[in-house]
Amino acid sequence: MAAKRDITALLKRFDLSGQTPLLIQAVMIGLLAGGLDVVFRSALNYVHNVIFLGGWALLGIEKGGWRMLLIPLLPMAGAVLLIPLSLKFGKDVNGYGFPGFLEAVNVHNAKLKLRNLFLKIIAPALTIGSGGSAGVEGPVAILGGTAGSAIGRIFGASRERMRLLVAAGSAGAIAATFNAPIAGVMFANEIVLMGNYEVSSFAATIIASGLATVVSRAVYGTHPAFAIAQYNIARPAWVSFAEIPLYANLGAIAGVLAVVYIRVFHGARSAFDRIGINKQLKPILGALLVGALGILLPRVMGNGYDSIQDCLSGKIIWGAMAVLILAKIAATSITLGSGGAGGVFAPALFIGAMLGGSYGRLAGLALPGISPGAYATVGIGAFLAAATHAPMTGIFLIFEMTGDYRLIIPLMTAAIVATLVSRRIEANSIDTYELRQRGVRIHMGKEAAIMNSIKAGDVMRTGFLSFPENTPAGELMEAMVRNNAWDVPLTGPEGKMTGIISLKDLTDLIFDEKMKQGVKGSDLAARDIIVAFPEENLNKVIERFSLKDLGNIPVVDPADRGRVLGMLSRRDVLAAYEKQVLKRIEPL
Repeated sequence: MAAKRDITALLKRFDLSGQTPLLIQAVMIGLLAGGLDVVFRSALNYVHNVIFLGGWALLGIEKGGWRMLLIPLLPMAGAVLLIPLSLKFGKDVNGYGFPGFLEAVNVHNAKLKLRNLFLKIIAPALTIGSGGSAGVEGPVAILGGTAGSAIGRIFGASRERMRLLVAAGSAGAIAATFNAPIAGVMFANEIVLMGNYEVSSFAATIIASGLATVVSRAVYGTHPAFAIAQYNIARPAWVSFAEIPLYANLGAIAGVLAVVYIRVFHGARSAFDRIGINKQLKPILGALLVGALGILLPRVMGNGYDSIQDCLSGKIIWGAMAVLILAKIAATSITLGSGGAGGVFAPALFIGAMLGGSYGRLAGLALPGISPGAYATVGIGAFLAAATHAPMTGIFLIFEMTGDYRLIIPLMTAAIVATLVSRRIEANSIDTYELRQRGVRIHMGKEAAIMNSIKAGDVMRTGFLSFPENTPAGELMEAMVRNNAWDVPLTGPEGKMTGIISLKDLTDLIFDEKMKQGVKGSDLAARDIIVAFPEENLNKVIERFSLKDLGNIPVVDPADRGRVLGMLSRRDVLAAYEKQVLKRIEPL
């Protein structure tokens, strides 16, 4: 708290107002994100050298023969080393943690646990470095986001400002990993902020992304993530024109395959959840299965960057590329579904490269003179765009990786078609699929995110009126008017709700004194009651108000729908929404 007050005082002293503090914070976050990327890569290389390469040599696997059967021991060693972290930190270690990160940023307060700075380095390094099939980009993005969250806490950032700082950190981390600053910006705005393109978010992410890239280049040089082989563009104009439909068709195939990837990936996670063994043993089982697959296809192990490079250079035959597509989907789904740590970004690049490369070889039979390497390059961007529903990220990533403007039209064509086809079949990306299954509709914008973050039980009024069902209508009317209550529950002999009555149900009795005394509440009450549950978010609840144009809905115990816990009105919902909006407004 003292540090926070000192920083605030310093900003006031220099009269730093408006967006200036945000830019200062973005500078700090960019440098920190770039440094964390360097640390992560170093840890990953160390684990890979010690466990995978060292174990490969120690077991004599390079000699071939029966020793190839020992390959599964390598990823299993990484899974065993993951157990102490898993026992201590549980869900923060195992599986694909990026959907939870998106929920924290877009639905909750974006204050990430500082222990991520340790866990998101060690756990993925153990899984990927030992041969598990996963990517580094998800953990790296969380690392950068955690750095942004930490800076936001120091500066006492508001909830909305915290989201921008987390996104800026993720942008910097992705930019540093791929040496692609523009792709980092697109990643933050398309994926982390769910398409929230605002000037303030662009400013922060651009600065953080640029500076993180500077740090990365200072350590690793200015070369792109992958060296793209020279492809033949100097060919007759009719060939180039005829290829546009081929690239569009590649995009359509990538869109369909991305849906397969999404559903198999999350299906594997559900399947491992149903396996009745200790959860600490599941990553070991997954590592065993991936290692067994690696006996036949060693390229599916690890992040696959070397194989992507070989594919782009034309060093993998057509049949092998076709098989590797399905094998990588299976290996990644098993690794992360069983509880291994890592991301899905690098496997998507691998699958896209193999898809584009094999497609290019086939297309070359029909149209001689085309370059399979160009199709492999475009396939990466198209498949990534389809799997993440983020076409701009896919386009700019490949553009920065190649530095060649000649592929931009094929790349744009394939990426947009792939995204449209993927979205048409599956409304959720690989990152939001799990959230949608849990009822978190994160991709619907900030308003929906705010409503998702509020539970009915947090807003309901517990001090509500209720009456026995045999109460005379006149008495009900007087009490409801006096207390300004438009809808009240009626209860039976056991105190359980049997119906609900609205003030408008009693309007016909206003001038009929005899009916007021002769008619009971139970005679007029609605029996088909629309209810809400305390753990439901307001997005779900608000839809129910419109079913019968209701003003109030009872909130009941899920285990006993007759037990009313509170009442919830439209006014309560709107007031809660406005309160959350005000909390997120950044003061100048």
